[in-house]
Amino acid sequence: MSASKPKIGVIGIGFGAQVYIPGLQSEGWEVAALCSRNRDKATKAAAAAGVPNVHTDPLELISRDDIAAVAIATPPGAHRELAIAALQAGKHVLCEKPFAIDAKEGAAMRDAADASGRTAMIGHEFRYTPQRAYIKELLAGGYIGKFQLCTVELFLDRYVTPQPRPLTWAAFKADGGGVLGALGSHYIDGLRHWFGDVATVFGHVESLRPDVADASNRIVKAETDDTFLFSLEFKNGGFATMVSSFAATPARGAKIVVMGDSGTLIAEQTGPNPAEDGVVIGSHGGSPLQALETPKSYTPFTDARDHRLMAFRLLVRDFTRGIERGTSPAPNFTDGLRCQEVLDAVRESSATGRKVKLP
Repeated sequence: MSASKPKIGVIGIGFGAQVYIPGLQSEGWEVAALCSRNRDKATKAAAAAGVPNVHTDPLELISRDDIAAVAIATPPGAHRELAIAALQAGKHVLCEKPFAIDAKEGAAMRDAADASGRTAMIGHEFRYTPQRAYIKELLAGGYIGKFQLCTVELFLDRYVTPQPRPLTWAAFKADGGGVLGALGSHYIDGLRHWFGDVATVFGHVESLRPDVADASNRIVKAETDDTFLFSLEFKNGGFATMVSSFAATPARGAKIVVMGDSGTLIAEQTGPNPAEDGVVIGSHGGSPLQALETPKSYTPFTDARDHRLMAFRLLVRDFTRGIERGTSPAPNFTDGLRCQEVLDAVRESSATGRKVKLP
């Protein structure tokens, strides 16, 4: 990349404005253009972030000659079209999760990335949080011995409201809504990162609180899940289970327990996202559980603007290095496809009641 700031366009102003734009700007990128279907909202977000150009047509943004890359922070239903268009236009791509609507779309996106020779990564920034990165190191160092079982629980009360929550894109299957994709994808990516590829999947998805209120305050039913569970068997051996709900009260955050034949690791968090200062609890060789000191290298800086920014900025650094070196560092579009295959298998298992074997 040249000595001058590389330029990028951001499509989407929700998470895009909250995390993508400040994260990219802090890591040396110039956000040259912002796109949203709502021009007024896009104009306000651009003015607040110092972004000079606004578009309502994402393909118009992608066609700009002055940008080297495109960040896609839209609902998943648009990811395939936008990612492939950007790659075919010669742009590097950073795409938000969940990767796609299904694995067929994901495969097309992965193939387009491979054919383009451009850097293509997916926004699984959870990998970069201190807690998750330290667990990866401990597993690689044999802290728990041979991996046997991982359990994950995540219970939040976001959908426990006095009145039905407002209708948004998250209620529609065609847009890629549902808690399994929104947060389950992060955890599936993390499990793959720790334990390798998945061999079999058994799962169930459910909507415990489906009522949503449309623009006229009429109560309608969401098409998508607010609760899920799954069991994974890994090709390298060992199993993982996860149960999660946005319809639980009171909220209890998340707890991850990783067990091997000679040790255990535990990670907890109060909300859906790992904290910047996440603590790991461990027991090795029969010793009592105790807090392990997370290496300072996993927290190279903090960012008070948003607790998600440090991890995202570390991902952006890998994205930038990938462009410089002509590679697509993990989590890349192949990782996105593998995660999507597991998401599809959970839904298939829920519909059929059978275990699903992955290729």
